[in-house]
Amino acid sequence: MAQEIPVYLFTGFMDSGKTSLVQETLFENEFGNGAKGVIIMCEDGDVEYDEAKLATINCKLTSIDSEAEFTKERLEEINKEYQPQQVFIEYNGTWGMDKIIEAELPKGWIIVQSLATVDSNTFEMYMNNMRAMMQEQLFAADVVIFNRTDDETDRGKFRRLVKTINRKAQIVYERKDGTIDERPEELPFDIDQDIIELSDSDYGIWYMDAMENYKKYDRKKVKFLALVYNPEKLKKGVMVPGRFAMTCCIDDVTFIGFKCKYDKEQEIPHKSWINITAEVRIEFAKEYKGRGPVLYPVSIEPAEKPEDELVYFT
Repeated sequence: MAQEIPVYLFTGFMDSGKTSLVQETLFENEFGNGAKGVIIMCEDGDVEYDEAKLATINCKLTSIDSEAEFTKERLEEINKEYQPQQVFIEYNGTWGMDKIIEAELPKGWIIVQSLATVDSNTFEMYMNNMRAMMQEQLFAADVVIFNRTDDETDRGKFRRLVKTINRKAQIVYERKDGTIDERPEELPFDIDQDIIELSDSDYGIWYMDAMENYKKYDRKKVKFLALVYNPEKLKKGVMVPGRFAMTCCIDDVTFIGFKCKYDKEQEIPHKSWINITAEVRIEFAKEYKGRGPVLYPVSIEPAEKPEDELVYFT
């Protein structure tokens, strides 16, 4: 049986900090404990590798200079020449992610972690102008590292944009001086109110936070305007109040709602609008594939359809 060779994939656009992150990983974190490694560099950035320094930790440097050259054959050549015990791929941010994700890797090579570096100063510009490329990188990442952040960085907005693309990604904010910003993110509503009243602009933010940090909402009461998903095929005693949300563009609209247990659900028409006040209880639900927030109505009132039916994550 071939020995497993861990592959660490670093993605991000030019000058987003990939090379610096690879070097931090290798030198500061003493990664791999001297195991023989190879870095496959797929673009030249401002920061350069010191090959003599890499040699002190048993690591070599090679390159793949074009997307066309990123082939099974080239990777096999690298494997044969360097016989690595661990591999670090600094991928080119302008190459398609399918190239690496679908690549037939040498025997034993397994991508064990994908890290995406993002320059916080250019993130929104790239999302506006190169959305497809950016989304590909974020979707594939296990960890998203926003670097060059400061007190003015809208971390909440960045997190929500990432989570609409990749809910499982871990997000790290690194300040300009290299320290990690671990301050708790501020929410636009007060979770210590007797009833957390959510405006339309708050709903998407609350949805993301409640799904990710559900424990803090256990036994809390919330109130919001909802569109009800309650077709006849749905299990009796259950309905789903929620909203249609635009995640990134008008072509990407999805319904986001919560499981709601209500013994009079048959009185609530499918696709009707309601103002619902409900207690949140954290329970196992197969719809969540684990524990999550389940709503128990305290009061339900008919409501008018809002002028803008969509909610947003920003």
